[in-house]
Amino acid sequence: MSQVEQLPSYPPPTGTPLGANRTFRIGGFFVIPLLKALTKRDWRGAENIPQSGPMIAISNHISYADSLIFAHFLYGNGRAVRFLAKASLFTIPLVGRVLRNAQQVPVDREGAGKAARALPHALAFLASGHCLGVYPEGTLTRDPELWPMRAKTGLARLAVMTHAPVIPCAQWGAQEILAPYAKLPRIWRRRKVTVIAGPALDFSPWYGMEDDHAAMVAATQYAMSAITHLLEEIRGEYAPAAIFDPHQSELPRFGNFKKEK
Repeated sequence: MSQVEQLPSYPPPTGTPLGANRTFRIGGFFVIPLLKALTKRDWRGAENIPQSGPMIAISNHISYADSLIFAHFLYGNGRAVRFLAKASLFTIPLVGRVLRNAQQVPVDREGAGKAARALPHALAFLASGHCLGVYPEGTLTRDPELWPMRAKTGLARLAVMTHAPVIPCAQWGAQEILAPYAKLPRIWRRRKVTVIAGPALDFSPWYGMEDDHAAMVAATQYAMSAITHLLEEIRGEYAPAAIFDPHQSELPRFGNFKKEK
């Protein structure tokens, strides 16, 4: 059976922004004014976001608040995003219902093969022409200075299997609203948040190589390098030459490592 024959089915995106359904519009009515009240926006690179057709938007991950900011950036620039979200969020009664109605994709990150179960859904969304949001690192960065760390290869496999445009994005400032793993946001003053989108990446050198692990590692490094360069532009400084590798660290791969240390 081919990969396409195994895919679930999703309708093509409609509405304004493209892909917005009733849940997006209701959520936007309440959430967007709150984000505007809490943040001073610096959005750049909107011209790089395709206004139709499938696309994969990728970003660094520095705070649990940055998903809302990233979604707001895409929504404000014409696309309602579908995220690969951690499965535990879907077990929270109200949150889980909202996520399902917004067609977000649960990803069980722990356990052999579990994360791969989200792949058919991601492929189906892209086949239907949706915007898919992916955090290649899979979790909040473990880098002590919040630079992007070495990522998993799922994004690269998705890119070479679908040939969908991959738009690298970087964001900074969400950690000032909600520090990594903090329980309470800092809401006593507006914080500057910057999101920048770069030109689409070229994964054609790796087309047809999705089962070659070394090739997917190289393609992943290419994508993360693009994100890092954009973040350097935002922060006005260079990232460390040594990239933090969670596999070479004693920190747990997922979860609140500050609590578990």
